[in-house]
Amino acid sequence: MSMPNSLLMDFTTPDLDRRFSGLDRLYGAGAWQSISQHHVVVAGIGGVGSWCAEALARSGIGHLTLVDLDHIAESNINRQVHALGSTLGASKVAVMAARVRDINPACQITEVDDFVDAGNIQSILADHPPGVLIDCTDQVPAKIAMILQARTSAWPMLCCGGAGGKTDPLSLRAGDLSEAAHDALLGRIRQTLRQQHGYPKGGATGGKPRQRVPRMKVQCLWFEQPVRLPEAWTAAAPQGLSCAGYGSSVTVTATMGLAAANWALERCLAG
Repeated sequence: MSMPNSLLMDFTTPDLDRRFSGLDRLYGAGAWQSISQHHVVVAGIGGVGSWCAEALARSGIGHLTLVDLDHIAESNINRQVHALGSTLGASKVAVMAARVRDINPACQITEVDDFVDAGNIQSILADHPPGVLIDCTDQVPAKIAMILQARTSAWPMLCCGGAGGKTDPLSLRAGDLSEAAHDALLGRIRQTLRQQHGYPKGGATGGKPRQRVPRMKVQCLWFEQPVRLPEAWTAAAPQGLSCAGYGSSVTVTATMGLAAANWALERCLAG
């Protein structure tokens, strides 16, 4: 039996106040309207970045820039929110953008169908007023390029460490790059920044041990847990630092992605 027209709800026009009113009840009146005025760039729309973008969309972010050149593969389904049987082979950026529009039609979306590198990061950020940059990539050169660009710009940045080979989501830590432990990806970045880009070094100075390792002023997330190697690697050299090489779990990638989104939201709400 069909319902009278007077009882049918109108879902054709989104009620944004109703969709995001939970944020106002949590953070205070006007919170989601404040968030809606901010811009976040998410670089790397994979196991961590897809969950980060999803959380930002569900928090009413006003402008999202999504950066990735990759396409969805069947091996992504165990850990990436946009990876479904129906999206296999599609652009990660395009599929994520469609999800965001379905969640928050008012969100402005910039799709960058490219990998981040030293040659394009300045132009990616230069097209917009300063916002927040979330690095969810798993390649050292891309992460270095973003860190260096963020240092010379007004963009607060969060660098996400490796999620592959990790099993304990409760081991997630946040802090300065100088403090990160049990993360080979962040370890390589730290070494490169110190050796090639003048970032402060740890260890001894002037023949005397440092009382405290100097901060590098690069905010990071990492899982402080020894990596679990695949059995096939016990007799061979590791194949890489990404989830494509290590084993992976959605409980870990999603935890880091949601924490990264929260970091961005805190900065949006702070001003």
